[in-house]
Amino acid sequence: MLIRILITLLVLSSPVTQAGWYEVDTTLMGTDVHVSAWHKHDQQAQKAVESALTEMRRINALMSTYESSSELSLLNREASQQATVVSDELLQLINRSLEISKSTHGAFDVTYASIGYLYDYRAGTKPEDKRIQAQLPAVNYEHVVIDEQANTVAYSHPGVRVDLGGIAKGYAVDRSIEIIKQHGIENAIVTAGGDTRVLGKKLDRPWVVGIQNPRSEKDVVAVIPLVNESISTSGDYERYFDDEGIRYHHIIDPQTGDSAREVRSVSILGKESTYADALSTSLFVLGLDSGMQLINTIHGYEAILVDQEGRLHYSRGLQQFAEQDQQHDALAGKVSQLVNQ
Repeated sequence: MLIRILITLLVLSSPVTQAGWYEVDTTLMGTDVHVSAWHKHDQQAQKAVESALTEMRRINALMSTYESSSELSLLNREASQQATVVSDELLQLINRSLEISKSTHGAFDVTYASIGYLYDYRAGTKPEDKRIQAQLPAVNYEHVVIDEQANTVAYSHPGVRVDLGGIAKGYAVDRSIEIIKQHGIENAIVTAGGDTRVLGKKLDRPWVVGIQNPRSEKDVVAVIPLVNESISTSGDYERYFDDEGIRYHHIIDPQTGDSAREVRSVSILGKESTYADALSTSLFVLGLDSGMQLINTIHGYEAILVDQEGRLHYSRGLQQFAEQDQQHDALAGKVSQLVNQ
């Protein structure tokens, strides 16, 4: 997982019931998923967790590009030929994606898939440069045309494909937390790959997550306590291959059709997992300087970036702590208070 959860509860085989806690570790949406909730009645916690997982499966069936029967796959097959009616939910998330594209000057662009599908990270193959150049004009979020009155989406350029991988997992995490709340749960955590959102505390103390060292699966570069917050990490180490010393990974720069390479990982802290998910991708594409300029204009969200030399960089709201505390544990103890202001 992009985020390694550091919890003091004993992690056992999934599912687990222990002193009011119910936990499940599984694979959904193409990534590792962890859901844990506490209630004084064990069955209540179990129902909440299982309902959250059901919601994640529903969203995956709606938005996965790996499922040929999904609504998004159907849209990708038809929208270049005609305006296609979609569900309110899919329309709203695509519309939210386009709004984020505008605010990030195109760094976040769900049409990256128009080229992204040409990469095969398992096989370690990439498209030839001439193929990238031929397909690059299809990568432009402005090609996605929404008619909210008719509830339709159309692609105004041939070869356009949309992939919501940079926002859908965050959305699924947010939806899961809302489902868990509806079951009367006050303390829970949901993680899907690099996207984590916590509800309340782990009883009497904050939840704690670690930001993985991009070059060492067993190590973390920062430890973050969370209370009613989200953290999303995008990194170049989840789906990738190396070829002649160059790393090709799944975070595509919409301007080039190639992997963005200025940083190794970006972690975003804030209230909403959906937005944090999209912002982590955006800042990764923008790189260190432009990414920091952007995040420093967004109220309530902070960032920790790892550059290509492995150095940590903090957004303005965290900078004073980074300067005062060289030890990550000391910095982490103050992050939650800042984000919750």
